Amino acid sequence: MTSINKNSPSSTENVKRTLKHLAVKNWKKLSVTFFLVIAENVTYLLYPVLAGIAINAILAGNALTAALYGLMILFIWILGATRRSIDTRTFARIYAGLAVSVIVAQRKYQLNHSTIAARVVLSREFVDFFEMHLPMLMTSIISLFGAAIMLLIIEFHAGAMCVVIVIILSCFLKGYTRKNELLFNRLNNRLEKEVDYVHKATTLSLNRHYSSLARLRISLSDREALGYLAIGALIALLFTLTIIVMTSTQGVNAGHIYSVMTYMWMFATSLDDAPQLLEKFSQLKDIGKRVKTDDVDTGILSPQQKS
Repeated sequence: MTSINKNSPSSTENVKRTLKHLAVKNWKKLSVTFFLVIAENVTYLLYPVLAGIAINAILAGNALTAALYGLMILFIWILGATRRSIDTRTFARIYAGLAVSVIVAQRKYQLNHSTIAARVVLSREFVDFFEMHLPMLMTSIISLFGAAIMLLIIEFHAGAMCVVIVIILSCFLKGYTRKNELLFNRLNNRLEKEVDYVHKATTLSLNRHYSSLARLRISLSDREALGYLAIGALIALLFTLTIIVMTSTQGVNAGHIYSVMTYMWMFATSLDDAPQLLEKFSQLKDIGKRVKTDDVDTGILSPQQKS
């Protein structure tokens, strides 16, 4: 098992330093990508209000105003297609450079092939963070707080309930993350030794190894499922109470109902991403103990990375 140097930076700091290094080194490419992510999310945030206007225009027989909705949809899809095209080019090149740096750094200390191969694969998680999880995080934050703010404006009680839900879930955040970190530490310890198991282990050892991997992944999956269930219960309560209030309110038009329901779904889907994002951050913190900023920059390993 990898030893931990008490005087070394924390895994959280290692993750921050590594992500910062990659961000600074590739800031031009990442700036373009994340500008498109933000632009795409702003259009999604405005979508429910504009759709509500279009619905009311249809009911009023105003075809021209309603038809403008189609142009908005086209604009959203153009933004999405552009971002996806640029994403692939940007992150494939970033990983190509990162993988070489990590391999060269590990070779200097004559680590075994199993550990090197595992850490190269693990280093991909840093690039995946920028490619998939940071955009998801940005989308979730914009959608979560944007939807809550819009609901506070157009249907105050629903927005207030969204704020309460966020406060309730935040109380469980620290404990949930700590348990995930322990599970990922055990999982990655085994993954670093996987090549050795493939080459040398007996059938009994292989069965134990892969059974342990299966149990750890099932535990992580169960925790994610439990998080989804807890969020789902709170969201169900949000929808139920909001529908009851709107039903008893006079003069509510179809466009308003659509906007409120859509913003609540936006809030709900943003919370649905939370268990996966917390799991990913826990995974990165453990990887930060193994693949440090030194690996992707100077090629010097800290003491706890040596075999």
